[in-house]
Amino acid sequence: MLTALPFVVSLMASGQGATVPPTAECPFKVTDHAFIVDANVNGKNVSLMFDTGFAAWVDVDSSVYLGKPDGKIQLQDFVGVMEADTVKIKSLKLGTQSIKVDGDAAAVVTPGSSGYSEAFGTHCDGIMGLSVIKSQITQINFEKGKFVFYPNTLDISKWVPDNKKTFLCRLLPTGMSALEMAVKTESGKTLVMALDTGNSFYATSHKESLEKVGVWPTGKKPSFMTSAGVASGVVDSWYIRMPKMSIFGVPVESSIWDVIDLPSSSSNADGTVGFGFLKNFNIIIDYERRRVWLENFTGKVTDDEPAQVGMGVNWDPAKKNYVVVFVQEGGPADKAGIKRGDQMLSVDGDEALNIGYDRMKTKLEGKSGSKVKLAMSRRGDLYRVEVERKALINEPKG
Repeated sequence: MLTALPFVVSLMASGQGATVPPTAECPFKVTDHAFIVDANVNGKNVSLMFDTGFAAWVDVDSSVYLGKPDGKIQLQDFVGVMEADTVKIKSLKLGTQSIKVDGDAAAVVTPGSSGYSEAFGTHCDGIMGLSVIKSQITQINFEKGKFVFYPNTLDISKWVPDNKKTFLCRLLPTGMSALEMAVKTESGKTLVMALDTGNSFYATSHKESLEKVGVWPTGKKPSFMTSAGVASGVVDSWYIRMPKMSIFGVPVESSIWDVIDLPSSSSNADGTVGFGFLKNFNIIIDYERRRVWLENFTGKVTDDEPAQVGMGVNWDPAKKNYVVVFVQEGGPADKAGIKRGDQMLSVDGDEALNIGYDRMKTKLEGKSGSKVKLAMSRRGDLYRVEVERKALINEPKG
């Protein structure tokens, strides 16, 4: 429900001493790795994960009927391009406020069940993208769990940041369908990264991008391989401890990134900065003026190091179950006796079939030294193991 806000944004930081009242707010639910907002699309109530890395309006699976498909669209993710049906959006509401839709507004229909609810651990019908807020100055307020909408008279480009708690970022002229900004290494080399609330990791890049800026030695084979789910499927990935750098103008001493072990689908983009970084900030986006304001409210810019069990699990449609596709030699799963080809039945008592890939991957990770209980099957024989998670992270120069 959208209501008038009892507070205003102060422009004292810019020296103007003026105030601009917001027009409305809309609450959202923050989960471990995403946030979900209730909306009404074409008269249908839906709950959608808000994803600034998704350039379009709305994406729902085919179980949600928003109207008869009347078009096609090509979608691009980290590694590939795919085609999907679309339905014209005639109306879109957040609470009681109508969002202005243009002639290109469309909902993407993903074939089959996409498993959003299982992935996020709460009811979710699909994704809401960047197009919804491109014509509206919007704050994503992680501190209080809500969107705050402002009139276009609010000009954050005139604000003066202290570059300690507040930061003013300029969108790059590339990526006109994304919020692309500069990430700089300590030596001054630049990665072009998009602000992506739909990326559950801290940040995701490609091996070739890290080689380009000298963070990863060219041709070096990484250790501790794992897997990551993207729209086009499951891909090989690995973690790296990134050295000191500036992320959207924010100084970061060290951080853990997820690296896709495939070339990027775009020669201009080097990846995205995700939820693990962004959840520490209240973020005002003014797409028309090409500015983003970041306010750090947690006092943190990094997460605890992710720890893993040292194996990759993918869905096998023939077996209709999750199957171990690799086990890291000498890793925790290997030491626990898990073998490639074993089927995963449950994680900490939750049936694997009911968890969904993204949430299952999250459940397998945790703090270093913590343990996870797994029920496995090998050629039809049940066995149970308790596996200790360990930080399996590649060092950039190691």
